[in-house]
Amino acid sequence: MNQKTNNILFWISTTIIFLFEGVMPALTSHTQLAKDSIAHLGYPEYFLPMLTVFKVLGTLSLIIPKVPARIKEWAYACFAIDFIAASVSHWAVDGFGGEAIFPLIVLLILIGSYVSYHKLFVKSHS
Repeated sequence: MNQKTNNILFWISTTIIFLFEGVMPALTSHTQLAKDSIAHLGYPEYFLPMLTVFKVLGTLSLIIPKVPARIKEWAYACFAIDFIAASVSHWAVDGFGGEAIFPLIVLLILIGSYVSYHKLFVKSHS
């Protein structure tokens, strides 16, 4: 892939992560549906605002160009853990279905963002 294609892939995939994991939780975490969903999975009520803050901060670190690479690496790792944990949580409570598969689809988008980020911005040390 050339640099232009990587740039397009990076911004599309990172924007999707930003919208799904930053904007949506920030706008909906206070709703009863969000509270019921987190309770349904067996998590305590205080988990939702904490998770929301971390998601918003994480997505901001991915989307803001001046954030240091080390912070971005942690954000990518934490989101990967979050998506895997979400899939496992849904699978454990509701069985294997759409709710368990969707976080894995978002994980693939995150991987696209991560790979294109490295091709564009991280200098090789070889």
